[in-house]
Amino acid sequence: MFKKLSLELGGKNPVLIFDDCDYDKMLETTIRSSFSNQGEICLCGSRIFVHKNIYDKFKNDFVERTKVLRLGDPSDEKTQQGAIVSEMHYKKILSYIDLAKEEGGQILCGGKSAIDFTSSNKRCKDGWFIYPTIIENLPYGCRTNQEEIFGPVVCALPFDDADEVLRRANETPYGLAAGLWTRDLATAHRFAAKLRAGTIWINTWGDTDAASPFGGYKQSGHGREMGKEAIDLYSEVKSVWLRAD
Repeated sequence: MFKKLSLELGGKNPVLIFDDCDYDKMLETTIRSSFSNQGEICLCGSRIFVHKNIYDKFKNDFVERTKVLRLGDPSDEKTQQGAIVSEMHYKKILSYIDLAKEEGGQILCGGKSAIDFTSSNKRCKDGWFIYPTIIENLPYGCRTNQEEIFGPVVCALPFDDADEVLRRANETPYGLAAGLWTRDLATAHRFAAKLRAGTIWINTWGDTDAASPFGGYKQSGHGREMGKEAIDLYSEVKSVWLRAD
């Protein structure tokens, strides 16, 4: 007999930023949604679509804020960017940065290992640190924009047409999560209905309920079934938590 389970799932999550957004809140949150836990969260936004009217401003502000993220010893509570989980994954992330360059991407910041930090820090000298990286000018369909990197690497892409950006946002093998920034309620409802993602945040990121089915569409699809079995599973889990308390 198989035990009940819900699978951890991959993603290549889009963040869609319209020019009517709450800019300051969006910028602060997009830093978090891009680089929290060194980007090693399956719900992190890794493809950032920004309306052309605010793209240049966003790019400059986003790069400036990213450059000052504090890279450091994970045991230091002031650290904002710690180590990659393993040497194998560290090498994988760096290989994707090299691939992005081959695909025509321009590195706006980061794009390299933090050897200068590790060489000067005794406790972290054997750690796997990579500077948070922002890339632009990549074609939509390239591997860097299609494959899950699972690290501190995001791609910035300007857009003009709403229909096109919706199509591009859905144009990956994954459909785990998506973010949307707009003050327009009609736009929010329209995109929430048409984005093929299991979790869609509007003007926020990371607000989830651990006691609910987790998954999405396509290669992110297993685990989000909302039938009786999912209700039974998560009801049982919640009841265990209540008894434990």
